[in-house]
Amino acid sequence: MTIKESLDKLFSLHNIGIKLGINNIQKFLDQIGNPQSSYKTIHVAGSNGKGSTSAFAASILKEFGFAVGLYSSPHFVRFNERIKINNIEIEDDYIADFVNKYNDLIDHLQLTYFEVTTAMAFQYFDDKKVDYAVIETGLGGRLDATNVLTPEACIITSIGLEHTHILGDTLEKIAGEKAGIIKMNVPVFCGNMSSEAESVIEKKCEELGCRCYKLRDYILKRDDSIELYTEDIEIDDFTTPLRGNYQKLNAALAGLTISKLFDTDDYAHIEKGIRKVLENTGLQGRYEIFNSKPDIIFDSAHNPDGIKEFIEEFKKDSKGYNKKSILFGAMKDKSLKEMLTTLGNHFDNIYVTEIDYERSAKAADLKKIAAEIGLGVEIKTNYVDFITSFLNNNKEDCLVVLGSMYLLGAIKSSLLNKIA
Repeated sequence: MTIKESLDKLFSLHNIGIKLGINNIQKFLDQIGNPQSSYKTIHVAGSNGKGSTSAFAASILKEFGFAVGLYSSPHFVRFNERIKINNIEIEDDYIADFVNKYNDLIDHLQLTYFEVTTAMAFQYFDDKKVDYAVIETGLGGRLDATNVLTPEACIITSIGLEHTHILGDTLEKIAGEKAGIIKMNVPVFCGNMSSEAESVIEKKCEELGCRCYKLRDYILKRDDSIELYTEDIEIDDFTTPLRGNYQKLNAALAGLTISKLFDTDDYAHIEKGIRKVLENTGLQGRYEIFNSKPDIIFDSAHNPDGIKEFIEEFKKDSKGYNKKSILFGAMKDKSLKEMLTTLGNHFDNIYVTEIDYERSAKAADLKKIAAEIGLGVEIKTNYVDFITSFLNNNKEDCLVVLGSMYLLGAIKSSLLNKIA
């Protein structure tokens, strides 16, 4: 198969939909030799911050001199972005060879897109002899395809109401699903979360004999700075290229994890890994300045908590703009009314759009929901033309492109193709 044929095959597996549970992927992994058992892993789950925290952890490990695999989802422009080693993407030839080699088995087991991609990442990291792999869950934790791992550490970044039709309609139920990645005697690192969610994770740790490290016990907040303290390291007001205090918390959680995992007082490598996260991992879509004057900001906040965090950071700049506009799109299983309500208080113009993806909320539905809360929005079907025309606006205007990573990926890919 060519790379195009292989990717077409992979993307066609979206038609199978989401199949929760690990039995299917475990059968496949058994057939190919369980490659995920040949290297050390860190498993990351959470409602918000798991992608950034995974990237910070991988970046720190790289600064310690390790060959580090990073598996994340979704991708923005290229499928290859999902599977990296020290910020080098998986090769086209490897993807094509993997799909071609296991095509019949993939069909026989009726594997999903995410199951095949996960198995490919596991095999690739084995073949390339990584020392560590940081593995981000796709959806939830307990029934996620990545949950075949016995990791060195588990990280649970945050708990919020998301995918409630699948994970449950309370914070406790969702925490229970995320806590499903916890394994016997494996240390667990928790980001800041509600007491209800935290108690569920603590109980799971007690049942499985796991040490539970809570980030709030190791940080001090001083205005816009975060200080990380353990028995071994002290990092005062560390810097990260990612905007927002919430990103400093993600960085601190990753730093705490590596510090405790290695029992190290080497704060310099941890601090350097935090500072070089973009260079070391290629992380995208986190308060990303796509253009300046006029400013175009891409951010992948895709649920109510994420949007509130984005807005807190955006308010630091918003008074300096002449006019503030937002282009918003989301998946239809999200809390659309709550997100639109929050956005309505902070922008002069609100535009909605959609992408060609079965989970995407229709722009017409977003407009209808907005009308229910007294919010006037305008549909922009051709988001590429809209964004490129915005470049001719007043240099002091701002456009925020916000929502699902799938939306941002489709927009970035189309924009880059147009520019090329």
